[in-house]
Amino acid sequence: FKVTVTSYFGQQTASASTTELEPEAITATIQRAEALAKIAPPDPEWMPLLTKQDYPSTPAACDEATAHLSPLARGEIVEKVCSLARQKQVKSSGTLSTDNKLFAIGNSQGLFAVSQTTEADFSFTAKIEDGSSWGNLTAYAIKDLPVQAIATKTIERAIASRQPRRLEPGDYTVILEPAAMSSLLPWLVWNLDARAADEGRSFMSKGEGENRLGEQIFSSKVNIYRDSAHPLLQTSNFLPDGLSNSYLDIVRAGIVKNLSYSRYWAKKQGKEATGYFSPLVMAGENQTVADLIAQTEKGILITRAWYVRYVNPRTLEVTGMTRDGTFWIEEGKIAYPIKNLRFNQVLPTMLHQIESLSQVARFGQIVVPGAKVKNFHFSSITDSV
Repeated sequence: FKVTVTSYFGQQTASASTTELEPEAITATIQRAEALAKIAPPDPEWMPLLTKQDYPSTPAACDEATAHLSPLARGEIVEKVCSLARQKQVKSSGTLSTDNKLFAIGNSQGLFAVSQTTEADFSFTAKIEDGSSWGNLTAYAIKDLPVQAIATKTIERAIASRQPRRLEPGDYTVILEPAAMSSLLPWLVWNLDARAADEGRSFMSKGEGENRLGEQIFSSKVNIYRDSAHPLLQTSNFLPDGLSNSYLDIVRAGIVKNLSYSRYWAKKQGKEATGYFSPLVMAGENQTVADLIAQTEKGILITRAWYVRYVNPRTLEVTGMTRDGTFWIEEGKIAYPIKNLRFNQVLPTMLHQIESLSQVARFGQIVVPGAKVKNFHFSSITDSV
């Protein structure tokens, strides 16, 4: 456990933390926070403490079997996965983690909230010769985590990715698996920030303090929202700063419906504070990634987007690489593996060019579908595996 104390003297504030729960240690932590606050410079964006809040009636999910899963039990699951890899003479590595999280907040103005939630996460990498693949999923209960199915698919994909062929860079139709989408979508949603848009620092900026809220920017298939009660998530109904983690439309049918407002910027602009956009859900469609592949005459299947970084934060152009299994699609089928490619892609354009979506999957605190996207731009070939 960790206890963090934040002390305020007017607009002066400071925090101190401890992992010792004895009364003396907590008292010393309070005193340390107070001493630091007294010498801290005033915060020009300081906001008064929140009073008691109303939160959604949907509590976080806590699975007892996940909360009490022993290291030995996790090891037994991992051993079965390793056995699958050995049978196929594939090298494997990965992690299986379970968390039992208890989070509580309170202040001197009457705010108090507590939530307890569980999480299980499995990540698996398989390598054989010059082929590799990777799989990952998250669930709130260990029973809902298909560990063996993930491992089997990853091993098969690694074997199939050997002896990749060279494909010239350019613009291609791509099928982004849900895992690849989970590495790209947050870069866009992080930038749906009202202050950045109003100050001209965002792709949502319009000039002269205006923003593009309410405009059709993405494909009509794009629906993004915050939903802590989503069946795959069931996380805390409040945010760490005490604001409600209630359902909120972010993008509806390609139209940006809400920007993220901090308490300070909301007060300055006369708006309602939203808090940040997490957990994040992008709605999908009732079809599989295999269905998306079958609908594609020619294109590229991207298993994973790796090392994503900004090229231009203002336009949201990012660069990154494909990794762990990249394949050429022809006549609705996977034809052969190809060498990994570096991409340079403007993310708002990517979401505008979505043609179809798959069913969703969970990765950490994000639920996303796979996507078929036209004119995805690759800038070079990379020798990375």
